[in-house]
Formats: sequence, C-alpha cells, structure tokens
Amino acid sequence: MALRAVLFDMDGTLLDTAPDFIAVCQGMRAAHRLEPVDDQLIRDVVSGGARAMVAATFGIAPGAEGFEALRLEFLERYQQHCAIYSKPFDGMTELLADIERARLVWGVATNKPVCFAEPIMQQLELADRSAVLVCPDHVERSKPAPDMLLLACQKIGVSPAETLFVGDDRRDIESGIAAGCRTAAVTYGYIHPEDNPRHWGADVVVDHPLELRAVLERALCSC
Repeated sequence: MALRAVLFDMDGTLLDTAPDFIAVCQGMRAAHRLEPVDDQLIRDVVSGGARAMVAATFGIAPGAEGFEALRLEFLERYQQHCAIYSKPFDGMTELLADIERARLVWGVATNKPVCFAEPIMQQLELADRSAVLVCPDHVERSKPAPDMLLLACQKIGVSPAETLFVGDDRRDIESGIAAGCRTAAVTYGYIHPEDNPRHWGADVVVDHPLELRAVLERALCSC
C-alpha cells in the first residue's frame, strides 16, 4: 500500500526545541543563585519532559520537597519562552517541501501539551502547512498508546497503514506500531545516552532528516 501521509513527533524529531528548554532551565538556576549546569545534561533528558529536566537541572528527585514548586516554575517560564530559539532540525525544511511537492499530507502527534505546541507551530509558520496537530489534550491516552496516531489519521482521512510516523523516542515507535502505522526512528533527536533507536523495532532508522527522502520514495512506489 502506497504512502499518503507522514506524521512527526515534535520535540527531537521535527523541531530542535532543546535550546528553549535549556534557556529556561539555566534561567531558573540563575534565579535561584546557582551556577549553570552543562547544557548537555538537560538536552539528554528532554524526552522525559518537565519532570526529567527539573530533576536533572537541580539534582532533585520527583516527589522530594520543593520539586513540585520547581516544576510549576519551569512550566510557567516555558509558557513565556517556548518559541524563542526552537527551529526545524537541519534538513527538515527541505524534507517538508519534498513531502508537499509529492502531494502527501503531513502533521504532528506530540506528547507536548497544546498550550505549548500551538504557539511553537505558529511562531515557526508551520501551523498552516500542517494538516493536523494532536496533543495529549485531545486523547484519553498519550504515547505509547496508539490513540494520538489513530485520531490524527482519522482527522486527515488516511488509514494508519498509509501513514509513516517518525519519532526519536521508543514511545513514538511503540505508538506507531500499535496504531498500525509504518515507523521511522531518528538518531539525531533527544536520545538518552544509554538508549539505542535501532533496538526499538522501527521499520527504518535514519541519522538525518534528509535520509527520509529515500524512505519516502520507496514508500510512494510500494503497492
């Protein structure tokens, strides 16, 4: 069955959003009169969300005294700073243009709440080009459950079997497989140093967005 749609995870796949996360975390440390931490320490745990980044930034475990206040501060700061430094990964702009020229539909399925995801897509002038944006707010269960991808496919009128889902986290691939989509894991995203995308069971693994060109060409010719 030929490909008709491509869905992307947002953080670490479609967009490099880590610079904004890092700026927020380092700003918090400065506000608390602490020295900066290594940026890579934060980047390595971006896929774990606010809890993981706060824990890494302050060396504090979730549930510990003061953790929740730091998490809420992080979310408040990020709301004001979520689309300053974020940008598409190198090669992604060209890939999206290729997808549109091929008359494929593309969209985003992300575990990022819609209050952050929508402003980022608008700021980067991707909102009008993306056919769908599905966030945890729209479904009962987030990834790795298949709900997001099933809803996205329903909204764009394409079957999961005709859809490629691209992600940088094991949850993305598990979600895609559970939904019946084809899956592509990327190694350029926010991969924990101890993890390996080649062990996630994806149909294909790529090291750069433009490597997906060949994947799309093969999929468009399949039947």
